[in-house]
Amino acid sequence: MTTTTPLAERRLGRWLALAVLVLAVLLVAVDATVLGLATPFISEDLHPSGTQLLWIGDVYSFVIAGLLVSMGSLGDRIGRKKLLLLGAVAFGGVSVLTAYAHTPGVLIVARALLGVAGATLMPSTLALIRNIFHDPRERSFAIGVWGAASSAGMAVGPIVGGFLLEHFWWGSVFLINLPVMAILVVVGLKLLPESKNPAPGPWDLPSVALSLVGMIGVVYAVKEAAAHGFHAEAAVTGVLGIALLVWFVRRQQTLRAPLLDMRLFRNRGFSAAVLADLLTILGLSGLVFFLSQFLQLVQDRPPFEAGLAELPSAVGAVAAGLVAGVVARRFSVRAVVSGGLAAIGVALGAVAFVGQHTGYPLLGAVLLVVGVGAGFSFTVTADVILSAVPKEQAGAASAVSETAYELGAALGIALLGSIVTGVYRDFSAPPGVPAPLADAAHQSLGGAVEAAKDLPAPLARTMVSAAQDSFVQGLHYAAVAGAVVLLATAVAAWFLLKGQRLEGGAREADPKKVPAGGRGAPPRP
Repeated sequence: MTTTTPLAERRLGRWLALAVLVLAVLLVAVDATVLGLATPFISEDLHPSGTQLLWIGDVYSFVIAGLLVSMGSLGDRIGRKKLLLLGAVAFGGVSVLTAYAHTPGVLIVARALLGVAGATLMPSTLALIRNIFHDPRERSFAIGVWGAASSAGMAVGPIVGGFLLEHFWWGSVFLINLPVMAILVVVGLKLLPESKNPAPGPWDLPSVALSLVGMIGVVYAVKEAAAHGFHAEAAVTGVLGIALLVWFVRRQQTLRAPLLDMRLFRNRGFSAAVLADLLTILGLSGLVFFLSQFLQLVQDRPPFEAGLAELPSAVGAVAAGLVAGVVARRFSVRAVVSGGLAAIGVALGAVAFVGQHTGYPLLGAVLLVVGVGAGFSFTVTADVILSAVPKEQAGAASAVSETAYELGAALGIALLGSIVTGVYRDFSAPPGVPAPLADAAHQSLGGAVEAAKDLPAPLARTMVSAAQDSFVQGLHYAAVAGAVVLLATAVAAWFLLKGQRLEGGAREADPKKVPAGGRGAPPRP
């Protein structure tokens, strides 16, 4: 008769707990990806303006960026398991509100509430991994699995979402969160161990308010300036947001138990990794947000096929994320990070050659390279961030990593999305199109396709073709801008991460150094 030793049971328990955390990652990843596929259907049903469409896309990131640090710190105080499960229930409930939103305003509010719930999930998962896996090599593989699950969710989300959009209404794509949430809560109650800071101190509410309002103010100002030019409202909001964030930083330096220990940023590797994450996502997010619209509304692919078309990025990210820690041990942190970022930059530059009639091999190759580069770079940078803090502060450190990601996504959609929108709105509607339909067509590509349904066939084809050409031109400009950001970030990472190493890993791939090991983190294409 075979007996199970206590050590084997503990090892099995760790991996079962990781499986539960993977469900939380899937919950967020699926939600993040289905929005892009659903955007054309939302445009057709709710008739949002171009600005409202951008808000629907980025309000989630605005809110979550403002709350991640606060929620990560709260998890350190009340328990990461408790916060994770409460957040999962809230995420599922708000998903129902999102699915049945009947106006653009309601949908924007629902996405904002999803941001509140989402802010509880991601820091809790990484913090729990940091506390469950004490062996660096096990933790390296665990974080690689965590990241692979995120990428897999981003692959499965569009496919499942595409199937649902072809057979049901657009709100159904948000309801797929419910079964995942239910399994997460039921199984998590049994398998997840609780962990928290044994001496956390109070949760400072004024700091929470300063972080939230300050972050939203800054991002809103950037978005407004990018979309409508620099005007008084944007300037006042931006200055106010910066002032509140400065106040937040100064307050943290005076508290005995701050929400975020600002001394972490004195670590050059930590700061460089955070900055690299933010700029990388900034350069990528515009492409990610508009890719589904390009596939469906420009190349005329059905939603399910569009979801399959995006699969190579997830495959590349999964493969690279699982081996990134090993590669970083063999070579160096800066080689892996800079190489990954440079690969993404080159791939984004290739998007400038993609058009309405471009064959899939080129687009698929671009997406594969983007995924591989993201898998390598994000895995290693997030590991650097987690390595910089003791496990008692894992929630706050994880929140910093996620804040960089979400803030970069919000800024990327705002800035690069505004490039696409700005170029798109310059297209000329053909003569004979009534003014109301022309105005609707200039709001978004989805609006142009919908407006064309009320025009004679020849005129409709002419207007849609002009709108598609303008959209593709805007996508080219945004891709080139993103490529410049990624290549510049790759160069900066090469210098800023000099000498940085993972636990047990190589330093600068110096053959005279003893190789040592590391951990990984989630690829987020």
